[in-house]
Amino acid sequence: MSEPTVTLERDGRIARIMLNRPEVMNAIDDRLPHDLAAAVQAANDDDDIHVIVLSGKGKAFCAGYDLTYYAEANGSGQATQEMPWDPMRDYKFMKKNTELFMSLWRSYKPTIAKVHGFAVAGGSDIALCCDMVVMAEDALIGYMPVRVWGCPTTAMWIYRLGPEKAKRMLFTGDKITGKEAREMGLVLDAVPADELDVRADQLAERMAGVPQNQLMMQKLMINQAIEAMGIANTQMVATLFDGITRHSPEGIHFKQRAEEVGWKQAVRERDLGTWDWTDDRPINAPK
Repeated sequence: MSEPTVTLERDGRIARIMLNRPEVMNAIDDRLPHDLAAAVQAANDDDDIHVIVLSGKGKAFCAGYDLTYYAEANGSGQATQEMPWDPMRDYKFMKKNTELFMSLWRSYKPTIAKVHGFAVAGGSDIALCCDMVVMAEDALIGYMPVRVWGCPTTAMWIYRLGPEKAKRMLFTGDKITGKEAREMGLVLDAVPADELDVRADQLAERMAGVPQNQLMMQKLMINQAIEAMGIANTQMVATLFDGITRHSPEGIHFKQRAEEVGWKQAVRERDLGTWDWTDDRPINAPK
């Protein structure tokens, strides 16, 4: 049997969930969202657990969707359909992943994301679904696919940052450090990398001393305020737009470019802004 993509260990009153694809910096494949939600459910079903800490094994928290799987190839055949494409088929596929990531948000037990290395693209969706995020100061977070081939389906940027700062991140696709994310108000705290485990455990242990029903009531009370702001509607639009980005002319050109030169080169061109995805050629190259 293959290795589980997510592991779960109980440490007293703390459940430790770990993304477990270290060979690809915990990149998301078809299995990982389902395994993550199953681990969150198992922690919620354990009457001894008060709080959940989510981390990633290896060099990073999560480097987003596995583009070797989805961009160079085509994963399960869902990421990019043949034209004409069926938006509702795409929506069904991506909305399922959004709901699985949101298991962290809906969890009755508080959730803390402990981020080192990278929490980028779909990895930032996972981290930002947690109640709190603690980062290493040198870790990076961002949603680079907004430059082409993506829209953050959980839409958590707007609810954590407000409109102007969310636009600053999603109009550029920039990555920012944990220190910058703390200063911007995106995450709760950022500490030197060698202090990350201690800081996350301090939070978890402090919460673990609170009765479960108290934790659950406070989380439900705060979450309902966000729900009342229309997060379900925003996520529906974001998930539809995510499918459109992958099936737009620019999205198709990105997919073709990834197939031609490999996803690492295609992503480099996207993030540096050196490729014109509309005309499918280098920027400033003669037409």
